[in-house]
Amino acid sequence: MTAPDSTKSRSGPRAGSRPGAVLAFLCLGQFMVFLDVSIVNLALPSIQDGLDMSDVDLNYIVTAYSTVLGGFLLLSGRIADSFGRRRMLRAGFVLFALASLTSGLAQNGAMLIASRAFQGLGSSLIAPAALSILTNTFAEGPARNKALGVWGSLAGIASIAGVILGGVLADGPGWEWIFWINVPIGVGVAVLAPRILPESRAEERRRPFDTAGAVTLTSALLLLIFTLGESTNVGWGTFRTLGSLAGVAVLLAVFLVIESRVASPLMPLRVFRLRTMRTANLSAVLVFGTFGALFYFASLFMQYVYGYAPMKAGFAYVPLAVSVAVGAGIASGLITKVAARPVLIAGLALTVTGLLLMWRAPVGGSYAVDLLPAFLALGLGCGMCFVTLQIAAFVGIGEEEAGLGAGLINTSQETGGALGIAVTATIAYQGFDADLAAAGGDMDLVRKAQESANHDAFLSAACFGFAALLLAAFLMPRGKASMNSQHDGEHATPQHDGEHATPEAVTVAPRVPSEK
Repeated sequence: MTAPDSTKSRSGPRAGSRPGAVLAFLCLGQFMVFLDVSIVNLALPSIQDGLDMSDVDLNYIVTAYSTVLGGFLLLSGRIADSFGRRRMLRAGFVLFALASLTSGLAQNGAMLIASRAFQGLGSSLIAPAALSILTNTFAEGPARNKALGVWGSLAGIASIAGVILGGVLADGPGWEWIFWINVPIGVGVAVLAPRILPESRAEERRRPFDTAGAVTLTSALLLLIFTLGESTNVGWGTFRTLGSLAGVAVLLAVFLVIESRVASPLMPLRVFRLRTMRTANLSAVLVFGTFGALFYFASLFMQYVYGYAPMKAGFAYVPLAVSVAVGAGIASGLITKVAARPVLIAGLALTVTGLLLMWRAPVGGSYAVDLLPAFLALGLGCGMCFVTLQIAAFVGIGEEEAGLGAGLINTSQETGGALGIAVTATIAYQGFDADLAAAGGDMDLVRKAQESANHDAFLSAACFGFAALLLAAFLMPRGKASMNSQHDGEHATPQHDGEHATPEAVTVAPRVPSEK
């Protein structure tokens, strides 16, 4: 056996491993990560009363988790490639469980916010490592597409399940159980992982590790996501926001210079030649911005405008969760037969339609007439979009760079979610304080002000979705081969242009060389 073969045998998926068991196990990790993005939404009033937190500090319970998660994803994916994906997965689950325990034991707002940040750090270790193991377990093509279809559907289902579960627990045993429920799951998964998951890493560890690139990019992402979240409170035109965005631009420019010069870059810039992967990540920013704004404002809309209790608002999401699963199933079946482009466009068209229905939902309307049709359309669109983007993000990504692909798509998702909430909240709450002051405590006028703010948010989110639809329509490759082949159609031979390349043409196309 040659040396490279020996290395691959040690680092690749374990012989005899059961793909079905691996997929089920990894999906549990995916479910936990996305569950905790949304689980606190309906419990925030209970947490505020229990810990005597201000409205401003309450916002950090949500943003502390997503900021740290989004900022460390790409770095975590590269670390998992170098030092072992299963090892990083187990470390992430242990950290996540410990942070969940301290979150439930929090005696004040500062302790809870810090614990949520460590939860986000644990999740940043889990998500890219799990996705890397999945893509190395299933070969590119129909098998991987089906596995990623299941994986992608869980992002939407878990986000909605988090809202439902958060409402039930907040109205039941108490908000602390929102966090404590994660402890036995996290510890159990960490203990069982060696029995189910193969260990894998890149065939050759990258030496020296790109420390400068890692620090620069992670700092830029953390600053960007934090700035987007804070812009809701301090405004977009303030020196603080503009200065922070300028700092992000400088850090990203420095990162690009570093990556173009180092021998073993954290993010090889050549991966952006892969057209399907590139478009999928750009689309993910807009798509998750759309759904991030939807889940945040729909929860507020049902409680403040329709007067739902947290538990009732949670159960109102059940049809949306069911339709997400249906949409994911439809996309998983279609993606092996047609290209990503029409599936993504159909999902985004349904999403925009649902948001426009939410935009028209009136004060005093009924759930069956005004909310249910919108939720059904949004759920179908959500499921179709999530599945398609997850699959498209790995087209042309080799086994050695699975962590990079996982880190990129997860970073796009988290950054998009923060961007969507920040932009829509800025638009929605423009002049909102003046409207509340004018209401003078009249609850009908207060609900009218809330309705107006939420309607502006839904319309803004619909614009995000429409922008994503245009991006998919004009930039996503048309050929079916782009989803099922080992290589992106953009690199087809000259006689085939990527838009109409046949599978045979793509098979003989040169691949972007892997870095050694």
